[in-house]
Amino acid sequence: MPGIDECLLEAMALPGARGAALVDWSSGLALGTAGDSPVGDHETTAAETAELARAAAEYESFAPGPDDLGAPGPPVEDLIVTTRTGYHVLRFVETSFDSSVFLHLWLDRTDGNLALARHRLRALAEGLVLR
Repeated sequence: MPGIDECLLEAMALPGARGAALVDWSSGLALGTAGDSPVGDHETTAAETAELARAAAEYESFAPGPDDLGAPGPPVEDLIVTTRTGYHVLRFVETSFDSSVFLHLWLDRTDGNLALARHRLRALAEGLVLR
């Protein structure tokens, strides 16, 4: 089971990966980073993506519907933001303790494979060991 650094390095091995981070959305702090940041500063990117993650996790519009009640895990699994040059995939990480952590992967739009990235981030989030 990989720790934070190993997890981020695996994320960076994905085609088109430009940057990756593990972020606490309650504080907006990056717990670990790899590669580049879209704005040149990982802490700024962590704070900005945390705002988006917090909105998705807390707003009623994304709460479980009647068919989802009793389903395990958080109501939101991941978020995808598409820009002209890239994709930002935010994957929420489930833990045994009450956490507010997500993986953020920044992919180049030309070289990245969004389907593969979502699949791999899910596996990485499931295997991540937070120490």
